Amino acid sequence: MTKERILILGAGLSGLSAAWHLQRLNKECLVFEKEAECGGLCRSKTMSGFTFDYCGHLLHFRSAYALDLIRNLFQENLIEHKKSAWVYSYNRFTRYPFQANLFGLPRPVIKECLSGFIDAQRNLPHKAKHGFSFLEWMHLTFGKGIARHFMVPYNQKFWTVDCKELTCDWFGGFIPRPTLKEIISGALRENKKVFGYNAAFWYPKQGGIQEVSKAFSAKVKHLYLGYEAESLDFKKREVSFKNGRRYRYDALILTLPLPEIAALGKNLPSGVRGALKNLKYNSIFNLNLGISGNGTPDKHWVYFPEKKFVFFRAGFPKNFSASLAPPGASSVYAEVSYSGEKPLDKKRIGGKIINGLKHAKVIKPKDKILIQDSNDIKYGYIIYDRLRAPSLKSINGYLRKQRVFPLGRYGAWSYKSMEDCLLDGKQIAESFA
Repeated sequence: MTKERILILGAGLSGLSAAWHLQRLNKECLVFEKEAECGGLCRSKTMSGFTFDYCGHLLHFRSAYALDLIRNLFQENLIEHKKSAWVYSYNRFTRYPFQANLFGLPRPVIKECLSGFIDAQRNLPHKAKHGFSFLEWMHLTFGKGIARHFMVPYNQKFWTVDCKELTCDWFGGFIPRPTLKEIISGALRENKKVFGYNAAFWYPKQGGIQEVSKAFSAKVKHLYLGYEAESLDFKKREVSFKNGRRYRYDALILTLPLPEIAALGKNLPSGVRGALKNLKYNSIFNLNLGISGNGTPDKHWVYFPEKKFVFFRAGFPKNFSASLAPPGASSVYAEVSYSGEKPLDKKRIGGKIINGLKHAKVIKPKDKILIQDSNDIKYGYIIYDRLRAPSLKSINGYLRKQRVFPLGRYGAWSYKSMEDCLLDGKQIAESFA
């Protein structure tokens, strides 16, 4: 019996996981990556003693299998942290999630948030989210106050589109929903309870987040770097690369962003091309800064809902691992969302980010910026509007008939954590067993 030839396009975390699991099942596969190194967005860079990740990546686990897998791959090179997440608004820091940590905010804000939440619970106690826009769900679930002071401004800044255009299909358990008792308690006093599935996270002791992809790639055979796809012939089941090489396949695991298929795919049906054009996403501009001094040692990351800050989130890598900055120095990254609906002035954005960090006293007057690095990430987060689900149904229906299997955040076109990508790689590998 002839062995099935499996090709994987993209050596990000999903592609590497699929290859690793396939090879564990004694299934041969070839992995092709356009960059000179694997990892996709799960990469890091080192400069002047600082290690910066391409964007904010942390390991959260709900699956015992995924946690055990990472522990076995990393051995001693892994740190567990209790999450310290915050919100900055009204010129002060409060703990995340906003809705459970109102203490310390101006009294009128607390009153509005509490009364709005009580009204929401009294008027429409519900659990369902289907059929509502995300904007409606926020008001129905948390009330007008919490929606106005955090949920709506933060999410519109993050997604770059009006929240009434978004569905509720993306968030699952990502948004904490504290009880009335917990919200009242968090309004009366500082609440140190950690909410959400990601109450703890893990991070490499040395090397940055790229150590995850390096751990997998070290054990993956037939990994080819510098192979950028030029065309996909679904009828011939053949991939052509810009270096002139061509490879036939029996099955193709595709981790490239789905919209890229429109340019690569030969003889695509017009309906599939139209569906690909419907897929929306935001982009992320990530600025990394190495600074003098101790930085903000008690926080891992902070959310910024207010318009006066161009960034939606800032994080502090040295608090993930002391190895990420030289002695006597610290680091910070800030993330800005943009899209066609919300364009970005890239010539001025760096200065605006730094001014905002100074205004919030993340960068203190005595601190010096020692080094800057930026990453402009075209495909950031998938926008879940009402066209996404029917468009994906059309696209996936066609691709599966051609023995093409989309995988990962951008291949499957869905909101996924690092753990989700690891497990998706395992699942697709087992489908070939």
